[in-house]
Amino acid sequence: MSNPSNITRYNRFLLLVAGLGGLLYGIDVGIIAGALPYLEATSGLNAGQLSFIVAAVLLGTVISTLFAGLIADKIGRKWLMTLCGVLFVLSIPVIALSHSYEMLVCGRLLQGISGGFIGVVIPLYLAECLGASSRGKGTGIFQWMLTLGIVAAALVGMYFSYRVDTVTQHGTPEQIFAFKDTAWRSIFWVSLPPGILFVIGSFLVAESPRWLYQRGRRDAARTALLRSRTPAQADLELQEMDATSGQEQKRAASGAARESLLRRKYVIPFVLACIILACNQATGVNSVIGYNTTILYQAGLSDVAAHWGYVILTTVNFLTTIGAVMLVDRKGRKFLLSLGTAGIIVSLVCAGLLFQKNEARRVDCKDAAQSLVTADQTASLPFDEALASRLLGSNNSMNGQPKSLTIIYSYGDFRAASQVVRSDDKGARPIELNRASALPQNKVKAFFANPFASLDAATNAPLKIEHALISPVPSEGNGWLTAICIYAFMAFFAIGPGVCVWLALSELMPTRIRSNGMSFALLINQIVSTVIAAVFLPTVGQYGYSTMFFIWAGCTVVYFLTAFFLLPETKGKTLEEIEAQFAGKKS
Repeated sequence: MSNPSNITRYNRFLLLVAGLGGLLYGIDVGIIAGALPYLEATSGLNAGQLSFIVAAVLLGTVISTLFAGLIADKIGRKWLMTLCGVLFVLSIPVIALSHSYEMLVCGRLLQGISGGFIGVVIPLYLAECLGASSRGKGTGIFQWMLTLGIVAAALVGMYFSYRVDTVTQHGTPEQIFAFKDTAWRSIFWVSLPPGILFVIGSFLVAESPRWLYQRGRRDAARTALLRSRTPAQADLELQEMDATSGQEQKRAASGAARESLLRRKYVIPFVLACIILACNQATGVNSVIGYNTTILYQAGLSDVAAHWGYVILTTVNFLTTIGAVMLVDRKGRKFLLSLGTAGIIVSLVCAGLLFQKNEARRVDCKDAAQSLVTADQTASLPFDEALASRLLGSNNSMNGQPKSLTIIYSYGDFRAASQVVRSDDKGARPIELNRASALPQNKVKAFFANPFASLDAATNAPLKIEHALISPVPSEGNGWLTAICIYAFMAFFAIGPGVCVWLALSELMPTRIRSNGMSFALLINQIVSTVIAAVFLPTVGQYGYSTMFFIWAGCTVVYFLTAFFLLPETKGKTLEEIEAQFAGKKS
């Protein structure tokens, strides 16, 4: 492997495998957006269940993030990469062949676990295997391919939206329903080939030389280094490993007391890391991506236009990420984070105002909807113009305009939100209100849903319509204005938090706490993202999209203040200089 051409080819292959890992991560995040409208239309799942299916990927990521470092140390970086690919490949048939809520959740959890492992092990593997001159390129390609994965998922969704539109124009309601069911399953099947390629690639790369050295396999470490370095470079890095290992052994032998972790040089960067990672998700970015087609559909765009809007969104993310990677070492992390968060605030507020203007015209028809509840305490509401007129009665100020309906209902102390249905959607299923869609399946789930509620009492409680909210569907022009605000949001996120956050955080953490501190901060990041995804649809159903956008804007204000006033600029500084700065010493 000492031949320079072989070394170059192998390094390119490493970057290709890393890029495939980023592609899978992007597909994990983006694939649900194109499939969700058809899953919602055919599965019979309520808003809470659909939200959890979206959130299951994020929950799986939380679970795997907790243990990724331990597993990578135990079995090695290479085999954890292989495990990531296998889990992703297994998740596809579990989802695409499922006919139950439990199997859908299981498949999405597998995807999330795979994504969580990828997010940890690929950057770790690249840092340990690539030479210093190639590490930035490796991280950039990983991030770039991640955004490409989101774009690819959007294009797949776009293709099926055209096919669904064709069937909708010429087919019967039964044919429309059957094709929508086929569409969401096919969207997941199409994402299978990249996972298979990643598994094959992970078998062909070498194990991390640092991991091999830590296991006492010095000769194997040198062999792994020789695949991507010249003999002189490999020997030099082995000498550095020997020197570092010797220093650690001397410190351990001296028995000297270690510094307290409560010193400012550890506490301040750790707290900053937790705030930044929590706020990074509190911008709502994953929900904007995951629910984008639904958001644009409710903003006034047609189904096809909403899918095109999602393609544009992911393309903006993809292209802006390239610019961010080029600017981050020129302009600095602090500048781009401040610019990005400021732009996000303006974009979210504008989108919220556009939704608020329309949602102010919403009419609550809960009494009329309550009268449609049957004796067995269920209701089936096929929402069309006739039913809209019946529910609105004398309050009908939306004549000649399509309308949307969402219902908030409860049995006892357990509440649920229906999916949002438009009166001009010929293929929409009736809104089904029943105990199965509102009540937890057992007392364990009931405790986590509402620890103060009684599942036994709810089982016998009547169906109560708390809100039946009818809104006029906005114009297509309003839909495109909303889309522009969301594109601006995505561009500012990509130019700032999307690229800078991981670089800034890895540079902030002192060496002693970097791995554990980042794991804890990343856990907070994923918990915030999971919670937002899980409450998104019920919150939108009761309070409207404007409320969610304003909440995200408020959280981003905290992000901006932290980045602008508290975050030090780390561009051009060594890790030792940054650590000294947090310790209160001059660099």
